[in-house]
Amino acid sequence: MGTISRNCNCYLCLVFGLDQMQTQPITNGARMGRFPANEIISLVGLAPRYDLAESVGPDLVLKEIIDISDMAEMRLGYGTAPGDRKLRTMIADAHGVMADDVVITMGGMHALFLLAFILCAGDGEAVITKPAFPPARDCLKAVGARVKTLPLSFERRYQPDLGHLGTLLSPRTRLVSLASPQNPSGVAIPAVTVCKILAMMAQICPEASLLVDETYREAAYGDEKVATSAVALGPRVVSVASLSKCHGAPGLRLGWAITREGALREQLVVGKFNTVISCSPIDEALALSVFDARDRILTERRRRLGQGLATTAAWIAENSALIEWVRPDAGALCCVRLKPHVFDDIAVTQFYAALAGNDVRVANGTWFGDEERVFRLGFGFLEAADLHVGLAALTDVLHQIRKGP
Repeated sequence: MGTISRNCNCYLCLVFGLDQMQTQPITNGARMGRFPANEIISLVGLAPRYDLAESVGPDLVLKEIIDISDMAEMRLGYGTAPGDRKLRTMIADAHGVMADDVVITMGGMHALFLLAFILCAGDGEAVITKPAFPPARDCLKAVGARVKTLPLSFERRYQPDLGHLGTLLSPRTRLVSLASPQNPSGVAIPAVTVCKILAMMAQICPEASLLVDETYREAAYGDEKVATSAVALGPRVVSVASLSKCHGAPGLRLGWAITREGALREQLVVGKFNTVISCSPIDEALALSVFDARDRILTERRRRLGQGLATTAAWIAENSALIEWVRPDAGALCCVRLKPHVFDDIAVTQFYAALAGNDVRVANGTWFGDEERVFRLGFGFLEAADLHVGLAALTDVLHQIRKGP
């Protein structure tokens, strides 16, 4: 894995790219703008009353998992670079791997950034889908990777076209980045498809890693079966996830990367040390408490997600003359499209403007690289009563801006 080697692993080089790959000096801000702005950042700002843009369920409350007095004597020292051993063991057991295959990171995004830097910084080639979670793509661009795009479409129900993927892969490919279930659609990529992708990579780019972001994998609906982690499908698969979505603990900033490639795991640990030293021992201790209550937390949240999905499905059916959707496989999110023969481009623009005036928000498809008439609808964040009100407000706006005959 020659692409893993770097001349410098210090914090400034990792975060700002100031190693040998940058040959031009920073002058008058010419090197600024590594991370493109995206309106998705508004999701961590002030929210409207009926926020249907969120992709999460309700946040856990600290007292649900621990008596804070139990941590009163905890020492506030450094954690370890790989992460707490007991926590790594619990994550490993849930994925059918060894504890030493797991590296704890500061949220899933930290893992995505480290993988982008380690495998692709400078001019390494990466393939990523579009639409996708914007930071997953932006971190690749930020480290200077040559990014190729595999388009996913509403018409194909967001499943990848393997023929098209084959034209994007080359011996220079170092990373193929997928999400399953995807953000924004909640659509999962079947294991048989992942296996076909791995076979293609073995022939064309055998040194490349297949990253599968599985952040939503365990956010199943009610009693529906939870998909098996893709990490079991081959040694070149890297699985990334966190406690943010399925477990309702985004405030812990606790994620992980799982890889069975020793050299890559070592670089993840070194890269983590050179960026954040370690995760917060407090976060790791609280994460252990989340895992202790894991079965209860997931059962409760899956029940709520099932109810939210049913409510959303009924709303889609009631408004089928105006909108259509792709049913998600997991997660608190789905993609809805304004029907082209009902809403012209002007009406689509008016739709988002009208929502803002009604204290309602959805996530514009353009945030993710999709068409503007597609929006991400979140159905797990609001309480049931508020979800009904928010969807009713959406219905009112749809009828308000509907294109005339």
